Amino acid sequence: MQAFFKNIRGDKAIWAIAALLAIFSFLPVYSASSNLVYVVGNGTTVGHLMKHALLLFLGFGIMYGMHNVPTHYFNGLSKIALPVVMLLLIFVLAQGGSEGGTNASRWIRIPFVGFGFQPSNLASVVLLAYVAGYLSHIRDKTVTFAKSFLPLWVPVFMVVFLILPANFSTAAILFTMVMMICFLGGYPFKYLLAIVGAGILFLTMFVVTAKAFPDLFPNRVDTWMSRIDSFNNPDDKEANYQIEKAKIAIATGGVFGKGAGKSVQKNLLPQSSSDFIYAIIVEEYGLVGGVAVMFFYMLFLFRVVVVANGCHTVFSKLLVLGVGLPIVFQALVNMAVAVEMFPVTGQNLPLLSSGGTSSWMTCLAIGIILSASNKRNQKQMDESPTEGDSNNPLAVLSGQL
Repeated sequence: MQAFFKNIRGDKAIWAIAALLAIFSFLPVYSASSNLVYVVGNGTTVGHLMKHALLLFLGFGIMYGMHNVPTHYFNGLSKIALPVVMLLLIFVLAQGGSEGGTNASRWIRIPFVGFGFQPSNLASVVLLAYVAGYLSHIRDKTVTFAKSFLPLWVPVFMVVFLILPANFSTAAILFTMVMMICFLGGYPFKYLLAIVGAGILFLTMFVVTAKAFPDLFPNRVDTWMSRIDSFNNPDDKEANYQIEKAKIAIATGGVFGKGAGKSVQKNLLPQSSSDFIYAIIVEEYGLVGGVAVMFFYMLFLFRVVVVANGCHTVFSKLLVLGVGLPIVFQALVNMAVAVEMFPVTGQNLPLLSSGGTSSWMTCLAIGIILSASNKRNQKQMDESPTEGDSNNPLAVLSGQL
């Protein structure tokens, strides 16, 4: 064990934040799993806890492995992995239908182990690493939309399109993060505006097509519309059942909460151990617990920016921001849904919610950040420092930190 800790390198604060969130997650996951056991009739609470522990153990194994990989390797690995994840997305999209009440076009079932693998989470990490590599490659070159269309935007739109029919929220978050990284990487703003406009037009065409041919993407667009309608009509108690129960959980939590395991709404709130675990945390640990969870995500964001600022290469800076910002963004979306500031999205709370692929991909992203924070893994490239480049938003950001 002592040799293990001796080999842990990188930003110690990020290691600590990830470990604290993971350790704390055992309490709300164990508590909320009673919904699956006594209401749904699925397994035992101890069984769900052991599964969660195994998934986190494997996740931290991924994190440990990734943090030892030299950062510049991720540039080449993303190019190799991108066509692979596209094939995986095509495979799950072709499955269609539903399985166990969930959309089967999101998952690949792993035989003999009972776990499901969601390729969209892996595709998000791979695509953002690929975008970071491309932006670092063109940094000192004259950028035109025509030259960047095929190597940059075709892969972006292909991945987003393949995720969109099954998981709108993940596709929207991924597209937003790509736009943000491109802006920070100095990609011309006028082209980004055109891409956003094209994305809105494409989404409109997709919705119209799905409405005209309902058998093409059954139930998906209707699900989006119903969630938006429910959000815009808060008086519809039946349609807003999940949100209503989450709000009751938060309201009855008070300042210090009811105590660990004493949640009442966990037995009434669907997805209480995953999508709505934040409501259960606030009910059991009160405003203090809810604010503490948010504080750790904000602290994680701060450390991500610090690590990015300390990187020696543009690729490392963009890579850290590209895989780090979505973790915080996803957490904020999850918490916003619980307090009815955002429509229901189905996004987990990173490292706190139960769920395998999401936890693994979060650990993968954190491992990449730790690799960049590990000076032994930094590789100096033949490029000028970002400081002093007033035309690059990333340089301005770095210079102000």
